[in-house]
Amino acid sequence: MNPQQPITYDGFVERATADPAVVGLVLKGSRAHDGMVTRHSDHDLYAVVADDATTDLTRLSGHRTAELDLVVVTLAEFRAAGMPGFERYALARAQVVLDRLNGGIAQILAEKGQLSVEEAFQEAGGWLDAYANSLYRSLKNHRDGQALAARLDAADSIRFLLELLFALDRRPRPYNKYLEWELARHPLPGWDTDALLRAVDRVSATGDIALQRQLFALVEVAARAAGHGEVLDDWGADLELMRGGDSSPSE
Repeated sequence: MNPQQPITYDGFVERATADPAVVGLVLKGSRAHDGMVTRHSDHDLYAVVADDATTDLTRLSGHRTAELDLVVVTLAEFRAAGMPGFERYALARAQVVLDRLNGGIAQILAEKGQLSVEEAFQEAGGWLDAYANSLYRSLKNHRDGQALAARLDAADSIRFLLELLFALDRRPRPYNKYLEWELARHPLPGWDTDALLRAVDRVSATGDIALQRQLFALVEVAARAAGHGEVLDDWGADLELMRGGDSSPSE
């Protein structure tokens, strides 16, 4: 590859495929999501190198242009990528371009796409508490005439709500850009996708109090069914405000 010439996606794939040190190529981002490519989309590519191998391709890691965003990692580093971390969803939905491990690269991606039972339970409990906290603050601020604070807390609660719902299904939450794409192809069990997206949109934009309580009613049922009743019960009498009761919340 001539260093004077720009590195293209196709050119790098050809070079990497011819290099025996490379055991996998993985494409993530918009180009791994059908229908999401725009004229601004680059190629986000992972090149996975055998742990005991050496290659001059490693010097290209971090290369970034309008066409190609390149990461070169060892197999061990690739297994650990996003586990946990922000990259997990991107890799969970990535496409395999090259797999010299007889399906091993694809298996690693599949493992990133499903949380373990214990991991999902722990994460869901934490996100449930965070969701309840923001919901409670939104409702309290609305009660006290703090309209802006109420809307901001409502918007915060939606982030935690989505994290919770995907954790309950043992999946990493998609980036906001891919939320509609993900739910259209992989709906959350027990949730009406269109209704959920409408609620997320409206609560984020307006802080609609009645709708927040309607969402909480559905979340409470799902959370208790998943074994997280203790997290909710720890909120004590403050649950009544979330449910729409008349109790006066604590400060």
